[in-house]
Amino acid sequence: MTRLAQVVFALLVVATGGAFFVAQKLKTADPVLLSFRLGSEAISPNGDGRFERQRITFRLKRSELIDVAVVDERGDKVRELASGVQLPAYRTIAPLSWNGRDENGKVVADGRYRIRVTLRREGRSIVVPKSFLVDTLPPTIRVVAIGPSAGPGPELLPRADGQPAQIRLNTSARDGRLLIFRTAPLPTEQVAELPIAQGSDQVSWDGRGSNGRPVAPGTYLAVAQRRDSAGVLGSSVPLDAKGMPIIVYGQRLPGQGGITVRPIAAQPPLLPSTAGSSIAVPVDANGGRFSWNLGQVGKSSSRRGTSSSSTVRVKPPGKSSQLLIFTAKKGALRASVPVAVDDPKSHPVLVVLPLMTWQGRNPVDDDGDGEPNLLSNGDSVQLPRVLGTPLPSRFAVQEKPIISWLDRNRYRYDLTTDYALASGRGPTLSGHSGVLLAGDTVWLPPTAARKLRGFVTAGGTLVEAGTDSLLRSVTLTRNANLIKPLPAATADIFGSTLEASARGTFDVTAGDDQLGLFKGTSGLFNNYDEIEATKTVPSGKPLSVAVTADGAMTIVAFRVGSGTVIRYGLPQLPSRLTTDPDVQGLMTRSWQLLSR
Repeated sequence: MTRLAQVVFALLVVATGGAFFVAQKLKTADPVLLSFRLGSEAISPNGDGRFERQRITFRLKRSELIDVAVVDERGDKVRELASGVQLPAYRTIAPLSWNGRDENGKVVADGRYRIRVTLRREGRSIVVPKSFLVDTLPPTIRVVAIGPSAGPGPELLPRADGQPAQIRLNTSARDGRLLIFRTAPLPTEQVAELPIAQGSDQVSWDGRGSNGRPVAPGTYLAVAQRRDSAGVLGSSVPLDAKGMPIIVYGQRLPGQGGITVRPIAAQPPLLPSTAGSSIAVPVDANGGRFSWNLGQVGKSSSRRGTSSSSTVRVKPPGKSSQLLIFTAKKGALRASVPVAVDDPKSHPVLVVLPLMTWQGRNPVDDDGDGEPNLLSNGDSVQLPRVLGTPLPSRFAVQEKPIISWLDRNRYRYDLTTDYALASGRGPTLSGHSGVLLAGDTVWLPPTAARKLRGFVTAGGTLVEAGTDSLLRSVTLTRNANLIKPLPAATADIFGSTLEASARGTFDVTAGDDQLGLFKGTSGLFNNYDEIEATKTVPSGKPLSVAVTADGAMTIVAFRVGSGTVIRYGLPQLPSRLTTDPDVQGLMTRSWQLLSR
C-alpha cells in the first residue's frame, strides 16, 4: 500500500468513526420532537370523500426553523408540506395536511409513508418512526356460494322448507352490508339492504324487500360490500355511478350471487310431440301441489288436473297439428309455456316456432351469477330451462295470432321448432313447398341457416312474419346449449340487407307486384308505429313491394335462386289479423304462395 493510500484509508476510518459517534449521540439525545400526532392510520386519496387527507401536528422542545416533508419507505421525499417555518418552543405547529399526491400532483403508490422534520439550525433531520398507510385499492370481498341448496345455478326461493337463502362470503367483514338487486324483469333496481354482522362471513335473506313484503318472481343478485381501514369500499360486483350492477357484454358477473324467486315454473318441450301421443311438461313447484290446464292457443282449456310431480304427462285432444298452452298454477301465481304438436300426416306448409329466440330472450339465470343469461348480452343459454316470463316475449302479438288465424281458417300445416329443425328431429324441410317463420327468428345455428337457404334456392317459398330475423348466428351444442352468439351480420342468410327498425307513424302502400302478393287487399297498410325496411335484395329488384311515403321498402318479396322470400317488415302486422281485412288478405295470399 502506498503512502497516499494509507493516508486516505486512515481518513475514511476516522470519518466513519465520527459519523458513528454522531449517530449514537443523536439516538441517545433528548427528544426534540414532542406530541407528534397523525389524523388517521391510513388514508385513501381515491376521490370518494373518505379519508382523503392526512393531518399532522407536533411540537418542538426548542425553537427551530424547520422543513416538513412526506417520505416513502426508502426515505425519499415525495412531497414537501412546509418550508422555512419558524416554530417556537412548545408551540404546536398549525396542522399540516397531505392529500396523498406527489410534487407533480399524482397520487402516490400504495404503501407506508412517514413524516420527516428537518431542523435547519441543527443541520439534521428527524424521520418520525410512526408510519401511516396510503391505500387506494378496494378490499376483496366476494359471494362464494348461496345455500342451503348445493350445486351450480342460483339458489331458489321460496324453499319448500321455508328456509332463507344463506349467502356465504369469502371473508369475515367489518363495516359491511349486503345489497339485493332485482336484475330481471327490467328495470334493475335495489330491493333490500342487509347488514353484515361484525366478523361474520354469512348473511341470510328470506326473499323480502325493504318494505317487509315478499319480492316478486324474478332474477336477483346479492352484492356484498365492506370498507377497509382506509375507508376504501370493496364490492363483490362493481356498481356504476347510480349504484347499479355493471354488466359487461359477454362476461358473467363475478362470484356466485344469484338468487331466483319463482314459486312455480314450467319448461317448454324442445321438440314437437306427435298428435295422438302424450306430451311431457316439466314443472317446478318447489315440491308443492299445483293445478294445471292445457288448451289450444286462442281457445279455452280442454284438459285440467292437479299434481305435485315434477313432470305432467297428458294426451292432448285432436289429431292435427296445433299449438297448445300449458299453464301451471300455485295460488295466485302461474307459469305458462307453449307446446307444439305435429300432425303425423304431411302437409305442404311447415310452420316453424322460434324456440331458440324464445329462450335467447328468456331472463333466466343459468349459471347462478345473478344476471339473466341472454343471447343479446353475449351469454350462453341453456335451451332446456324454464320460462322466466309467463310466455315468450312477443308471443301474444306474433305467434299466437298467426297460429290462431290458421286454425280458424282450417288451414292444415306441419309444426316444428327451429331447434328440432337444426338438430334433424321432427318434420324436415324436405317434402314441403313453403315455410312460415311464425315469429322473430333472431338467432339461428349455421346448420339450420344452410338448410333454409338451400330450401329456398331449390324452389321453396319462405315467409318471415317476424322482424330482426336471420341476421345472427349462434352455436348449438350437442347437449342443447346455445353458445357464442354473434352480433348481427351486414346481410341476412339470403344476402338481403335491412335498415334499423324505425319508430313513428307509417302508412305503407303497395307498388310493383309481379307476384300478386297484394291480391285481395286494398294495397294500403296504414297507421303502423314501427317498421323494419329492407335496404337491398339479392336479386337487385323485388318481385313485390309496399313502401312508406319516403320510399322505404317494408313489405317485400324477392327471388333467391328458384325460390321466393316474403318479408313483412311490420312488427304489428300479426296482431291485426283479427281486425284488419288488408292484413287478412295479405296472409291469405301468402298462404296460397306457400302452399303451391
